[in-house]
Amino acid sequence: MEDRVLFVDDIRIHLDLSRELNNMRLVLTNANLIDCIDPGVRSECSVSVEDGRIVKVLDGGRSPSLDGATVVDLNGGYLLPGLWDAHVHLEHPRTPDATAAELTVQYAYNAARGLTEAGVVGLRTGGTPDFIDVALRDSFNSGQHVGPRIFAGGWFLTTTAGHFLTSGAALECDGADGFVSAVRDQIRSGVDHIKLNLTGGVMGPSWDRHWHSFFLPEELEAAFAIACQRGYPVMAHAASPQAVKDALRLGAHSVEHGYIMDDECIELFLEKDAWYVPTLGITHLTRDQATTSWEKEWAEERGLPSDLAERADAAADEHRKWFRRALDAGVKMALGSDLRPPNQAVNMEMGLWVKDGASTWQTLVAATRSAAELCGVGDDLGTVEAGKLADLIVVRDNPLDDIDNLRKLALVFKEGRLVADHREEAK
Repeated sequence: MEDRVLFVDDIRIHLDLSRELNNMRLVLTNANLIDCIDPGVRSECSVSVEDGRIVKVLDGGRSPSLDGATVVDLNGGYLLPGLWDAHVHLEHPRTPDATAAELTVQYAYNAARGLTEAGVVGLRTGGTPDFIDVALRDSFNSGQHVGPRIFAGGWFLTTTAGHFLTSGAALECDGADGFVSAVRDQIRSGVDHIKLNLTGGVMGPSWDRHWHSFFLPEELEAAFAIACQRGYPVMAHAASPQAVKDALRLGAHSVEHGYIMDDECIELFLEKDAWYVPTLGITHLTRDQATTSWEKEWAEERGLPSDLAERADAAADEHRKWFRRALDAGVKMALGSDLRPPNQAVNMEMGLWVKDGASTWQTLVAATRSAAELCGVGDDLGTVEAGKLADLIVVRDNPLDDIDNLRKLALVFKEGRLVADHREEAK
């Protein structure tokens, strides 16, 4: 039976154990722990949770206090932090004529499926119309509805004749004053960060290519200046060397894509201590490049037009080269997919990281600890250790042996509350 997880009442229907866990002390025993702090697996571990936070982690078979606790024996399952996607668009499937109300329902459903079906506990949006992501963030945080933590960017800001205008999430701005006004309106509407699309992309019409820069110097400087002045991190879509360097010099918190870069870009990432979110799936997931059964099925369902597939194929090698250069240089990197839907996207992107040369450990850290740090909540989330919020997942097999073992999801917890139980599906 397909899970229905959009509303709190729904989750109570099919997750009986959640009733017991919601207001009680929780102890998870007999776990193989991947804490995303130290590489490797700690065996025979237990994790104790109170009031949504981890209070104790024990290994070596040491016994925790079980007084007044609900105990869940993980039977050797692999316990680790929940996953994150640091570059998300929630629409799927795309419905150009949908109303804001219809999109809100769709986005909420897709986000909730990401949490319950893939263990994605955190999302950072890269473009959402009508501030739907802000509303969902507040709803999920309040417990009114069941869903992941959302770090909301609202509309993405671009120019007239800018990037991805057909997305429904683009706000066209012109002139320095136009960008300053738009950034201020984003802030007033409750966003967590400002998304600026400095260049074109792989997907788009002939006048929207990834080496095209859209901002005039005064527009770029004004947009960054007001965001930085107000203390809002800039998520910079930058796909060419000059745009990457402009973004980093002006104070970007993160650079998305970086399809083409140069050595100076890598040096600036390190100098500015900025984040790189490579979104490999944009250039890598075409019918001709897909190798696994999941990739082939996804690419077939996506049905990318041949001209856009050719653009992606042509950009892939250069993208792969700079991903690997950044990884080897020690640039701070977090995993973001820019793929849809959220219940498939993270696993797809993680597979591509490994295929392009990252270790399973580097990939896992990028999708947990690093992504939480990128979103400014590394003190509370992203690892399994005392004091952190208990956003946790359990998978049946070791993802450090094979990153696709993250698809073998057994349990998902948000702040110590069970939100998905897939154990029966494995029997």
